[in-house]
Amino acid sequence: MTARTVINPPAAPHGETVRCLFAIELSKTSWIVAVHTPLSDKISRYTLKGCDWKGLLALIDRVCRRGGQELGRPVEVITCYEAGYDGFWLHRLLQAQGIRNYVIDPASLQVDRRGRRPKTDRIDAEQLLRSLMAYLRGEPKVWSVVQVPSIAEEDARRLHRERDRLINERNQHVNRIKGLCAIQGIYHYEPMRRDRLARLERLRTVQGDELPERLMAELRRELQRLELVLEMIDRLEAERDAIVTDEAPTHLNARKIRDLHRLRAIGPEFATVLVGEVFYRSFNNRRQLGSYVGFTPSPFRSGTMVREQGISKAGNPKARKTMVELAWLWLRYQPDSSLSIWFRERVGAMKGRIRRITIVALARKLLVALWRYLETGVAPQGAVLKG
Repeated sequence: MTARTVINPPAAPHGETVRCLFAIELSKTSWIVAVHTPLSDKISRYTLKGCDWKGLLALIDRVCRRGGQELGRPVEVITCYEAGYDGFWLHRLLQAQGIRNYVIDPASLQVDRRGRRPKTDRIDAEQLLRSLMAYLRGEPKVWSVVQVPSIAEEDARRLHRERDRLINERNQHVNRIKGLCAIQGIYHYEPMRRDRLARLERLRTVQGDELPERLMAELRRELQRLELVLEMIDRLEAERDAIVTDEAPTHLNARKIRDLHRLRAIGPEFATVLVGEVFYRSFNNRRQLGSYVGFTPSPFRSGTMVREQGISKAGNPKARKTMVELAWLWLRYQPDSSLSIWFRERVGAMKGRIRRITIVALARKLLVALWRYLETGVAPQGAVLKG
């Protein structure tokens, strides 16, 4: 016997399928694929060109065919990759080929906590594959699996997300125009007024002179960009309002959006955002709902050290921001509801940090109440519907 003993892996029982595992590290330039089969305990690595899905399917077919021939058993293919820039198209492609795939939240993977840990695509692919093996052994806490939305659900979110980007772009143009005017001592010009073009021609410097030629040309171009962005925002808002007024019945979640809009304090934008970001999916309980939005507590208890770190903020940031804003509006437009009374009993006239902390708690309670309202049709206690 040589110094190195080769141990053959045990064969699967008769008729039982064997698993071939693939972990894919995606990037624009290359794909690193880590592979584990019952033929060997070692991890094999393959490098493909970026977005070479045909090469990936060919690699999977080649590896599985070899494993099936040598073991004489049917082969089950399981793949995984991290959610990121590439979205979910690869997941849908693999599922269409009959392959079980997992899309993983990158922030949920365990990593070495050393100050200088090595990190390469090769190491990441191997770590992802080991996490897949642990998950299939029955350890669900090794990572968090992303619930992939359908194509229709993903497309329904484009409306409010595009509007958010356009609002940010609008603010950039407005700030740029005000900044250009400020260098000439002009602080009263408002680009959002309807007569902005006419007022631009009447602008004068502090000394009463006309604006320089190049500066005036740049201001005109900025106003043209602003006009285009405002026109796009108007079109998106008209499409959004059509869902609320039942003029777009083919929208995926039109019923839920209209139900939320019936409650006072919730307008078309908040209804569209909450349904598109949160209520399009199902939750088993309120803990899952709060965790998805990032409202769960994150205590720190180690020995004698005990302190609260606030909410985790590990969920959907847009939904969390929307709920906090809605909580403030709820206090104003639903003052007689049980949630508003609960807030006033604990805060009273206090200001500052206590009030900010309690409004987050109110936002979580309101989120759960809205979820129950959409699931059961029972409005939050004391809430008033629109006329």
